[in-house]
Amino acid sequence: MATFLYKLGRFAFRRRGFVALIWVALLAVAGVGAATASQPANDSFSIPGTEAQKAFDLLEQRFPGGNADGATARVVFRAPSGEKMTDPDNKAVVTKTVADLKASSPQVASVADPYQARAVSKDGSTAYILTSYKVNSMELKDPAKDGLKEAGEKAEKSGLTVQIGGDALQEMPETGSTEIIGIAISAVVLAITFGSLVAAGLPLMTALIGVGIGISSITALATTLGLSTTTSTLAMMIGLAVGIDYALFIVSRYRAELAEGRDREEAAGRAVGTAGSAVVFAGLTVVIALVGLAVVNIPMLTKMGFAAAGTVVIAVLIAISLIPAVLGFAGKRVFGRKARRRLEERLAAGPDASAEEKPNMGTRWARFVLRRPLMVLLVAVLGLGAAAVPAVSLELGLPDDGSQPVSSQKRQAYDAISDGFGPGYNGPLMVVVDAKGSDDAKGAAEQVRKTITGLDGVAGVSPATFNKAGDTATLTVISKYKPSSIDTENLVGDIRDEASGFKADTGAEVLVTGQTGMNIDISQKLNDALVPYLVLVVGLAFLLLMVVFRSVLVPLKAALGFLLSVVAALGAVVAVFQWGWLADVFGVEETGPIMSMMPIFMIGVVFGLAMDYEVFLVTRMREAYVHGERPGQAVITGFRHGARVVTAAAVIMISVFAGFIGSSESMIKMIGFGLATAVLFDAFVVRMAIVPAVLALLGKAAWWLPRWLDRALPNVDVEGEGLRKQLEATPAAQQRDSDPEAELTRV
Repeated sequence: MATFLYKLGRFAFRRRGFVALIWVALLAVAGVGAATASQPANDSFSIPGTEAQKAFDLLEQRFPGGNADGATARVVFRAPSGEKMTDPDNKAVVTKTVADLKASSPQVASVADPYQARAVSKDGSTAYILTSYKVNSMELKDPAKDGLKEAGEKAEKSGLTVQIGGDALQEMPETGSTEIIGIAISAVVLAITFGSLVAAGLPLMTALIGVGIGISSITALATTLGLSTTTSTLAMMIGLAVGIDYALFIVSRYRAELAEGRDREEAAGRAVGTAGSAVVFAGLTVVIALVGLAVVNIPMLTKMGFAAAGTVVIAVLIAISLIPAVLGFAGKRVFGRKARRRLEERLAAGPDASAEEKPNMGTRWARFVLRRPLMVLLVAVLGLGAAAVPAVSLELGLPDDGSQPVSSQKRQAYDAISDGFGPGYNGPLMVVVDAKGSDDAKGAAEQVRKTITGLDGVAGVSPATFNKAGDTATLTVISKYKPSSIDTENLVGDIRDEASGFKADTGAEVLVTGQTGMNIDISQKLNDALVPYLVLVVGLAFLLLMVVFRSVLVPLKAALGFLLSVVAALGAVVAVFQWGWLADVFGVEETGPIMSMMPIFMIGVVFGLAMDYEVFLVTRMREAYVHGERPGQAVITGFRHGARVVTAAAVIMISVFAGFIGSSESMIKMIGFGLATAVLFDAFVVRMAIVPAVLALLGKAAWWLPRWLDRALPNVDVEGEGLRKQLEATPAAQQRDSDPEAELTRV
């Protein structure tokens, strides 16, 4: 591996114009493909294998054109003080709004008049119009949304308070500004790390090229592969993150090779042969984590994982080919002026000058840990353990409009319905009665209605509505509790528990669905997939890291450290977003269950980044150990060369993710906080403290591998031992043009 990458790095450096032209051409082709591709269809969100999805599919067959999973909107009216919604003037406004909504778009399926649908509160202060659409919220076109907004604005001019809730106005959160902030922070961190604007610009430029090719390719192939507009979201986030990291690793190693007196082509080859090997295997761990999302069996999540994995592959290929080519163009400018001057003086002083070099912060920290490994390990583990305690109380669910900011119209509409009718009206359950196998369809539906009415937590059940064939009915069940509550989830469970009795007594099959039922099933599916996903990702990565490090204990330590950091980060998320600790500091207006996708999402994203840091840091230690250094000294060497780079990469990622905490969307805020916290814990506590402490305590045992396993595992030579022997055997061929001072002064 190292020898092949070494040759590739030298080739890319020598033929830099050709290599750069290829990547520019790929970017252009992908861009043209994206620009000329037809508009991708939005995902029809489906969750195979769930009862809610089964009910939706049944409704599409038995109620053709009913659009069971179509978008909905609730236009909520509140009368001024002293008035009621049943007053003639107010009633006329609502009736006019009903007509406006019916005429607003051909995508409108139905508009329920509140005076006929019993959608006026008992005290007469509140009423709402339920509007259903023929398509889901992601397929709803702008004219339909504009017509909904205009109808509400017209009604409000009459003096009524009008808010619009539901998912019809749901939009993808705007993240452009946070991405720009993240890139700007990345540029500053890179400039400080390298002390050179050119060296700082290289990772950013190549990362953006990689993301550009990846996202453009996704857009170009969207129609062919059935990808939606949301597929590229994860790909952009991960592609930018790993693209910067991988380029940072290669450029840093290239500068280190130059500092040891090698010519530029040789330095590029060695950088790609050593750090490039770490990049390849780090990339493989990220790909495993992303492709593993298929285990969840949610089509949209699977597509997002595969698309993001493709972007990671592009980032790896760019790191091992385009980076050395661009370094060839950069010349001496990869060092700042002061650094070039110091390096020239040190190289002029001879090879012994490196011994006089002052220890950097990474070296000093590693020496401190090696002196007190047990103390550092205990403090780090106990600290993460304390942070993880709240995770025991983790409650998963999907957010509804009740988690929106108080100032938002959706939240105000949600609160108005809760106050006027009860919280359950914000997320009614739909019960489907398949009476095709029943002798008395109407009797079966009535028995179901009576039984459900008697359950605890039920505020009301509507009469059954049958299809034309008379073999299928739907009932609307209103819970006494808000849609995202555990009590509503328990109610759904109670109804489903009664289903077997209905089947035995009447021959009718009863299914619970609706948006609330679907959310509950999604949460359960994600919860059930968590352990298999974790076992798959960590297990495969363990095997991969065992090949990389030729050790059993080092990969085991890496996996356990990652699990500790993720659980600690989940604990922090629970403390802030579920318990409300420091809620004001982070702008959390409503506490509640943690988004059900959060644990799997955090595992997938953070695992990839954590293994990046692990591979890059520990590979340098392994390299030093294989080349003859004592275990403790190898740890110091790894930190001397890698700590600054890993710290910079982690600070960049934390800054990028933390930028999302300022979002008004609670879901985006939670993701930003969770990912930033997880990277903070993993990079600075696990990789910087626990890793060196454990390696110091293990000593040579850290690199132990049974002989039979050593023979069975493929030797990929990540640490470059084979490369080193080859270079030592043919020094003349590899060291031509090696006058370091001449290289530093030549562009």
